[in-house]
Amino acid sequence: MTQRYLVTGGAGYVGSVVAAHLLERGDRVTVLDDLSTGFAEAVPEGAEFIEGRVQDAAKWLDGSYDGVLHFAAFSQVGESVAEPEKYWDNNVGGTMALLAALRAAGVRKLVFSSTAATYGEPETVPITESAPTAPTSPYGASKLAVDHMIGGECAAHGLAAVSLRYFNVAGAYGSLGERHEPESHLIPLVLQVAQGRREAISVYGEDYPTPDGTCVRDYIHVADLAEAHLLALDAMGRDAVPAGEHLVCNLGNGSGFSVREVVETVRQVTGHPIPEITAARRPGDPAVLVASADTARERLGWTPSRPDLAAVVADAWAFARLRQEEGA
Repeated sequence: MTQRYLVTGGAGYVGSVVAAHLLERGDRVTVLDDLSTGFAEAVPEGAEFIEGRVQDAAKWLDGSYDGVLHFAAFSQVGESVAEPEKYWDNNVGGTMALLAALRAAGVRKLVFSSTAATYGEPETVPITESAPTAPTSPYGASKLAVDHMIGGECAAHGLAAVSLRYFNVAGAYGSLGERHEPESHLIPLVLQVAQGRREAISVYGEDYPTPDGTCVRDYIHVADLAEAHLLALDAMGRDAVPAGEHLVCNLGNGSGFSVREVVETVRQVTGHPIPEITAARRPGDPAVLVASADTARERLGWTPSRPDLAAVVADAWAFARLRQEEGA
């Protein structure tokens, strides 16, 4: 049966891919985005688009919606350190307004785009949902605060919710891909070197206790991520996540790739040499960040189907070249 969903932040990277997946399976989608970091052209064809802030969601959210998927957040760690008030206002204040709108409209299903930044520097890996949460930035702290808010909403008012804590999202889904300004994520930065837009890639630290001395991270294809969101909605629909429950799930491949492995994979996929510059370690960079996705597998039935790093890079490379051909 066709469902209707509001996707906040649906003009952004992950939100647009999730919206596209919802449309492809026959759901009705309304995207709410203020375009402060998203792009109108990223709203998938077939979705209704409302340009507006999540703080004002009550203007449009009503009982005709079956659920909300919430991506409307600022996500730059460095910026959050320099401007913490921006992150508290949007990420926390915006979600508080959204929860009030959900309550008033009687919409009782929510999927929240959370983050592995809630854990900070992990004590053990792979990281499970029971790991201590000690975020090291206002960004991570704002997302953790929202997770706590959602948990309280579920217990007090019968909301069913799933928070999905992502690790490193990468790849592209056709014409929908990663577009950040400034860019801070490794794979698109290395691809910029392959495109001649950047002279070299900086490798921050080569003396970590890892096989090649560089940091290891868990990468997940954005399309696998989108499928997890649909499974979360389905779980709430069949009461696998009942009213009143807030389920927190990590999403990741369960294995990691080092910075040098990523750079070498980009060389192989693109056929371009990628010069490296070795730089000092960045403060607060853990040696290894790898997720345990056992909870998502057991509760949602989710298993990533695109775990190969070369496939992730190839999709991101195709998107980068498409953008270059368009003159963007």
